[in-house]
This record gives sequence, C-alpha cells and structure tokens, in this order.
Amino acid sequence: MSGLTPGFADPVPAAQACFRALLEAMARPGRVHRLAGLPEAPAPLAPAAAAMLLTLADAETPLWTDAGPVAEEWLRFHAGCPLVAEPGAASFLLAACGMPELAALEAGTEEEPHRSATLVLQVAGLERGAGWRLTGPGIETEHLLEVEGLPRGFLAAWAANGARFPRGVDLVLCTGDRLAALPRTTRIEEAG
Repeated sequence: MSGLTPGFADPVPAAQACFRALLEAMARPGRVHRLAGLPEAPAPLAPAAAAMLLTLADAETPLWTDAGPVAEEWLRFHAGCPLVAEPGAASFLLAACGMPELAALEAGTEEEPHRSATLVLQVAGLERGAGWRLTGPGIETEHLLEVEGLPRGFLAAWAANGARFPRGVDLVLCTGDRLAALPRTTRIEEAG
C-alpha cells in the first residue's frame, strides 16, 4: 500500500462540496458540473468519479468496479468499502473500462426503490451540446447534453431502465473533473 496516491486533501469539506454538487446534478439532470479539490486518483480513474465514490461509498455499501487492482486497492483504502465480484450485488458501481448491463444491476423494489444501485460511468467527453435531448423531472422543458464514449445500445438500455419506474438505476457520468447525473426518471432522445 506504500504506492497509494492521496485521497481528498481535506476530506470533510471536500466530501461535503462533492455531495452538494451531486445533489445539484441529480436535481438538474444533464447539467455538467465542474468539481474542485479532487483526489489524486490512480489511472484509469477519472478524478470526478473517484471523488464521487470517496463521498458516497463506505463500509456499508458494496462497490463493483472494472478499474483494475490498483484502483480497487485505492478505493478500498480511502473509502473503506467492500468490493464485490458481481455487478448485481453492488450498491455503487464504477465503470471505467466498459458498462455493465443496466438490467443486471440492483433496481430496488416497488416498496423500496431507493435500494437501487447508482452507476458511476466514466465517459470520454461530457458537455452541453446537441447530442441528446433530455426531458423529465428537474428539467423545465428540455436540456441538451453531448456525451462521448458510451457503448452501442445505451439509449435502448436506458429506456428499458426508465420503464421499470419506480425501480431502476441512477447514473452519474464523469470525465476529468466534470460530472452530470441522469436519474432513472430522465428520458433521453437523440437531438436533431
């Protein structure tokens, strides 16, 4: 463990700021938020994705990731979270190299939809733009978002996820120091 990079320099204020940014992102789906005070995460972790997990994960929240052994060791040490081998057993997932099937993830129950998983998905690019038209709660009319690096078939998988409401998975897209959230209630269609 001697080669571990630091987590948050000042953990409490950094986690609080990160949590506020995530709440704002969930309340306004598709809005891109830039984070400050990010940890020195090992590759392939994006700093924003690492910050999300340092903020959300703990000893009570199983985590699945495909980011490799160095990232796993870093997350286990800094977040104190147990790691699981199966994506469906995780409360939080960090997909750095590919996306697990949304239908295979914990979607909660009709009585307890809040017990669903949150997927933190690293993407190649994330900015306001004409790629997608987002609608749903938290969006006055529509919001445009451009995302690069999603797997083929993502939009169909997302539509199926939304059809399970109130059950379903929430998604946090991250690249570099930026993030945008897509709660399960957000509808996506290709723009223009």
